[in-house]
Amino acid sequence: MKKYIFYSVLFSYILLFVRCSEEKITFTEVGNLTGRVVVASSFDPIENAKVTISPSNNAVFTDEEGYFLFENIEVGDYSVTAEKENYLAGYEPATVITESDVNIIFELEESDALNKPPFAPELLSPEDNAIDLPTEVELIWSSAVDPDDDPLEYGIQIRNDYDDTLINVESVSDTTYVVSNLQFGVKYFWQISVNDGHNNDVLTPVSSFEITSYPENRYLFVRENNGYNSIYSANEEGDELLLTDADKNCWRPRRNQAAHLIAFLRTENTETHIFTMKPDGTDVQQVTNAVPLIGFKQDEIDFAWSSNGDRFIYPSFDKLYLINKDGSGLQQIYQTPDGSFITECDWSYDESLIALKTNDNNGYNTSIYTIDMNGIVQDTILSMVNGAAGGLNISIDNQKLLYTYDISGYEDASYRQLDTHIFIYNFTTTDTFDVSFDKDAGTNDLDPRFTPNEAKIIFVNTSNDGISEKQVFTVDIDGENRALLFENAFMPDWE
Repeated sequence: MKKYIFYSVLFSYILLFVRCSEEKITFTEVGNLTGRVVVASSFDPIENAKVTISPSNNAVFTDEEGYFLFENIEVGDYSVTAEKENYLAGYEPATVITESDVNIIFELEESDALNKPPFAPELLSPEDNAIDLPTEVELIWSSAVDPDDDPLEYGIQIRNDYDDTLINVESVSDTTYVVSNLQFGVKYFWQISVNDGHNNDVLTPVSSFEITSYPENRYLFVRENNGYNSIYSANEEGDELLLTDADKNCWRPRRNQAAHLIAFLRTENTETHIFTMKPDGTDVQQVTNAVPLIGFKQDEIDFAWSSNGDRFIYPSFDKLYLINKDGSGLQQIYQTPDGSFITECDWSYDESLIALKTNDNNGYNTSIYTIDMNGIVQDTILSMVNGAAGGLNISIDNQKLLYTYDISGYEDASYRQLDTHIFIYNFTTTDTFDVSFDKDAGTNDLDPRFTPNEAKIIFVNTSNDGISEKQVFTVDIDGENRALLFENAFMPDWE
């Protein structure tokens, strides 16, 4: 009996040993899971994307080329997830096979791929094909609606039928915008873009409007703006238009009706040159180049058109030059015999007579005389007088010369004038008439020009303190009926 029990126990130990041995030599089947994570729209690799397998929840990260690898994982079915900030997570099933590499590709959509674009706004004002609008127009459109309630920004694009200029305004948060300095007679085309920060711009249909034709402003004058001289035009109702750039020094406007252009002086690279522009201030062209206008006080210098508008005469030191309006044909036509500076000139309508004002380098020892086109002196109005003079303008019939003279004879380093009057010299009788007999005491009458019908004179009046505001007046040719035209204005022209 004892022997039987011994063998039974021994047999149980042997059986247990055999079973344990069998479990130790049993092994788990494994395989590899590989793949890549890319951008769906471009197939560019996504680096550092987190790839997770379930149910084990093991995770790895993609390399710089978007690749990932799970090594020696148990065979079976898995759910694989790829995720990265700013992308929608991707899910793929995978079955790992013994001693095999299973490969899967994730194409992740950007996280805003499901974001819907806004609806285009409606253009409200001006109405499509509106006409006769001013040069400053307020654009108005409706608020755009966004399905995702994203914050919206508007853009404005404006083109015209005149040139290739594009007005492009970005990042507008309001639904109105005022566009200024539009050109007369030009048709403009505009549309609004709206952006939600996720999708491409949404554009409205194109709408158009047309600016009114340029008004026939016959008055020109100069006004100082922020330290620069600017040229304006105006009509009889006093409506004014700025013609020149606010950041350029421009003065002495002279209109020529035959050329349908306005000539003026402008500082260019520290030199004074003649420029031309259309009556609306566009198409600015430089005339002089090699020889600038130089003399005593650049704001005292004047030049003159030919009557048909094809040429100019202008001074430079002691010389007088002739030049075509396109800048060609420059030639010297006169030089003062004593080296005096030529500061002002005027050219008669028939181009037979030139009036000159000369002075020394301080602006004094002034002479006013006329020459023919051969440089021969014809008439001497003033000769080496004390005090300031200027403002030359020959009447259309060559019978009269308009000029100014400071009858006080005062002279100082600042070129201050104390009592400057307007005079008319008669070439036939050699008589001189004082037009300024009725001006206020302590003021100066300056820069006179005959009006188009020569029944009046347009001129500047200002205090003789040299710093007060200048005003443009008209007066009858007999000195009566002085009338204010424009305040804070000088260097007038009326053609």
